[in-house]
Amino acid sequence: QVQLVESGGGLVQAGGSLRLSCAASGNIFSINAMDWYRQAPGKQRELVASTTSGGTTDYADSVKGRFTISRDNTKNTVYLQMNSLKPEDTAVYYCKAIISMAAGRPQYQYWGQGTQVTVSS
Repeated sequence: QVQLVESGGGLVQAGGSLRLSCAASGNIFSINAMDWYRQAPGKQRELVASTTSGGTTDYADSVKGRFTISRDNTKNTVYLQMNSLKPEDTAVYYCKAIISMAAGRPQYQYWGQGTQVTVSS
């Protein structure tokens, strides 16, 4: 089976930085997209940043210029470097990966359990 584990969340002051990590483990043949989402209390989960196996990246307008998504394919890990954090960035951050477990098999989406990011003013 496949498991995603996030880490790196915490409490920081506005203007500070955090680096989130999400490591995928298990029977992994290939990973297509690895994305970061976040969900604040009372709000819908939203896509923050995404990356594909082809190296393309994309960001929500609210984080462009402040967040950077990257992947280390040797470790099956995706990172989210968050700089110039704002209180409105406070949320639980989740990673999602699109993974195939064997050649020729369908791709499925997997979610991590989330890591809390709290930004104080």
